[in-house]
Amino acid sequence: MPNFQYTAIDQQGQQETGTLQAGSEAEATSQLRSQNLYPTGIVEQGKGTLGAAGKRAAAKARGRKKARGTTGKSIKPKALMIFTRQLATLIDSGLPLLRGLTVLGKQEPNMVLRGTINALADSVQGGSTFSESLAQHPRIFDKLYVNMVKAGELGGVLEVVLTRLAEYQEKAHKLKNKIVAAMVYPVIVMFIAVAIVTFLMLFIVPKFKEMFADMAGAELPKISQVVFGFSEFMMARPAALPNAVWILGGLFLVYAGLQFWGRTKTGRSLVDQLKLKLPLFGDIQRKSSVARFSRTLGTLVTSGVPILQALNITKETAGNVVISEAISKVHESVKEGESIVQPLRASGAFPSMVISMVDVGEETGQLPEMLLKIADVYDDEVDNAVTALTSVLEPIMIVFLALVVGAIVFALFLPLIKIIQQMQQ
Repeated sequence: MPNFQYTAIDQQGQQETGTLQAGSEAEATSQLRSQNLYPTGIVEQGKGTLGAAGKRAAAKARGRKKARGTTGKSIKPKALMIFTRQLATLIDSGLPLLRGLTVLGKQEPNMVLRGTINALADSVQGGSTFSESLAQHPRIFDKLYVNMVKAGELGGVLEVVLTRLAEYQEKAHKLKNKIVAAMVYPVIVMFIAVAIVTFLMLFIVPKFKEMFADMAGAELPKISQVVFGFSEFMMARPAALPNAVWILGGLFLVYAGLQFWGRTKTGRSLVDQLKLKLPLFGDIQRKSSVARFSRTLGTLVTSGVPILQALNITKETAGNVVISEAISKVHESVKEGESIVQPLRASGAFPSMVISMVDVGEETGQLPEMLLKIADVYDDEVDNAVTALTSVLEPIMIVFLALVVGAIVFALFLPLIKIIQQMQQ
């Protein structure tokens, strides 16, 4: 077995040189990879020297290692979506996977994603499959991503699977933005209302109160008395700070406590059940959960992922405990050779139309296609529901804000109007 001289970079970026026995240069590369070394030059003894070429390669590898130092962090979904779409386009154009990763690594502006792409390229070059390389970065590539790529590799349709992944990410991102838009609007309006009321109560109302206190015999209307009393309560200092600060601090602590409780198993379950039962937002939450379930499972099965494995992945990415528990029951049913329709119906979380379409898909052998159709239908349903909800909420919140501010202003100027009327009489 021949000896090979090598130069390599370790995980700290330090250069190492040495000699090892291997059957070929590729086998020598694999041995170095298994020792967490990044080879920059390998030459069989007696057939050349590493020399200046090895030094240049080592310098280049050190530069790549610097980029790899930014791995291990998460990235925004939009950056991952763009990377997936670009890689799918390059491979579909006939470019080899390694070459495509190299091209994307050079042009990627995000340092974390650039380091990850360079690490993927090195891993693939070292003999690992693309799915194995992706699995080394779980904070960026989840199980859905890795398993779909693995199915694409086994079926020889990696470019098709990557295209499906990109489409899945784009539609999921679009759906998420719609839900956020529907939820954020009323929160912003409520925050503005609280800020305005706090400002008026702390800085404006006390001025008017002092003015009316100097007017002897002036009887204040009931609404003015309530507003002045509330302002006095907020300005009172039972401790070092006024009550307004304690109230805002208490609200923040309640919010933080609910957030912490919502991360527990019991809290998460109750919160997710409540989300599906809210008067206006519950319907949107249910439809978005159904759309996510259908698109995830349909995309996985269409890409060649086994149904049981696809159900496990779908359960982990459901985003709602109620839906996740229903998927667990579906998994057990399929594992025993039964239909998936009965556990879906028993869960009570899925609309009748979804159950009927899944039933038809099972009977006709077109379950993946039917699931994707369900996802498209419910994406449109969510879009229409968000549009309708926003159109209803906008005037309601504007009127609410106007009533709150208007009531305070009315309470401030009503005594002045009465005093002016009395002076005229």
